[in-house]
Amino acid sequence: MDTTQLIIFYATIFILSYLFGSIPWAFIIGKANGVDIRKCGSGNVGATNVTRTVGKCWGKLCFACDLLKGVLPVVTVSLIAKKYLPSTTESTINYGCMVAGFSAISGHVWTIFLKFKGGKGISTSAGVLLALAPAPVLAALILWVIIFKTSKMVSLASIIAAGALPIIAVIFNYTLKKYSFFATEKPILIFLVVIAVIAIAKHRSNIKRIIAGTESKFR
Repeated sequence: MDTTQLIIFYATIFILSYLFGSIPWAFIIGKANGVDIRKCGSGNVGATNVTRTVGKCWGKLCFACDLLKGVLPVVTVSLIAKKYLPSTTESTINYGCMVAGFSAISGHVWTIFLKFKGGKGISTSAGVLLALAPAPVLAALILWVIIFKTSKMVSLASIIAAGALPIIAVIFNYTLKKYSFFATEKPILIFLVVIAVIAIAKHRSNIKRIIAGTESKFR
């Protein structure tokens, strides 16, 4: 690809992934049940608030939809590039996947359909990262479950798991790098750090409530 083709390639990925990630499933599910999720519970447009407000089954559906918003753009870019653009280099495909992932997460967090006020991006980020670095994400998911079962706080589990993810990836790189499933390339490792920072930053209000001892728990 020359420079112009590369710009078009990345720009197309960015726009389509952003629009796909912008689909506010929590808001749609809430409306289907007669509520505005933004005015109920925590007000967050995400699966946790759907679970609290509408019910567990709807919350699981919302989580699955938000997860797929992260998985599908990354997988689609990889498959299309390898099948229809055989001359595309591996590094170009990797960067394309990261653009797709970042755009999908941005769409969820700053959705154009709700005046750029979306969810916190944990489910969609998990989907993106699961497609890019499955081994570290699965390890972080186990950590998330442990923290959640211990604290009953989704926010605390999400913050710790997000912060631990890049560290887990580095540990895997140094201890299990001979196995491709556990290896994470440097650009993707940097991407993990960026996503972790965004995820933690989006939980600023939760962090304040956790410190104050007023954060909501699942009973």
